[in-house]
Amino acid sequence: MTTLFISDLHLDASRPAITDLFLDFLAGEARRAEALYILGDLFEVWLGDDDPDPHHARVAEALSAVAGAGTPVYFMVGNRDFLLGEDYAGRAGMEILTEPRHVDLYGTPTVILHGDVLCTDDTDYQAFRAMVRNPVWQQEFLSRPLEIRRALAGQVREESRSRGQAMAPEITDVNAGAVEAALREHEVPRMIHGHTHRPNIHHLRVDDRACERIVLGDWYTQGSVLRVDEKGAKLTALPLPG
Repeated sequence: MTTLFISDLHLDASRPAITDLFLDFLAGEARRAEALYILGDLFEVWLGDDDPDPHHARVAEALSAVAGAGTPVYFMVGNRDFLLGEDYAGRAGMEILTEPRHVDLYGTPTVILHGDVLCTDDTDYQAFRAMVRNPVWQQEFLSRPLEIRRALAGQVREESRSRGQAMAPEITDVNAGAVEAALREHEVPRMIHGHTHRPNIHHLRVDDRACERIVLGDWYTQGSVLRVDEKGAKLTALPLPG
């Protein structure tokens, strides 16, 4: 059996080809897996579980079918969909996991997380993250009319896009010290995360222990899936049809 990991799909109705690729993945390989883990940013933006967007409903139906076929679906929020809650998760057949989470993958202790907490050099983002993860802030935001939430989210996305283009790439990547500290704290040889959109398998040593950090890819122009079984881990791209 194989355990699957994906993240940073950024699903949006404006990119139907990626949604179709994901739905094909769910209808096929995902239903034969031992488990499916989605490590954040399933959607490009999430305004609340009360958003009646039919695109969200379509994705929920497909995810629920995977769970119904016998594959557990686990979800961690990311920096785009941190407001996704139990109502939508229930409709999608997903179990929401808090991060970081320890999992045993065929005998290898592993810590999984979205990955944004590792980008400690981006101090402005970390301050923003702390604010929007505050339950009081979230309750106040979700109490606003949906159209106001949509407008506010659009402003934040535009500011984030402009800011990201102006920043040095190393600022938006993980901090090496934060990675080592996390591996040391959790006493595991493997970490899996997304967020940075820099898919790779990194090998490093922490306190003379051999460790690996697996970074999941995004789904902007193709898919990205990590397959883990008793033989190891393999990171693979999923090309769009045609």
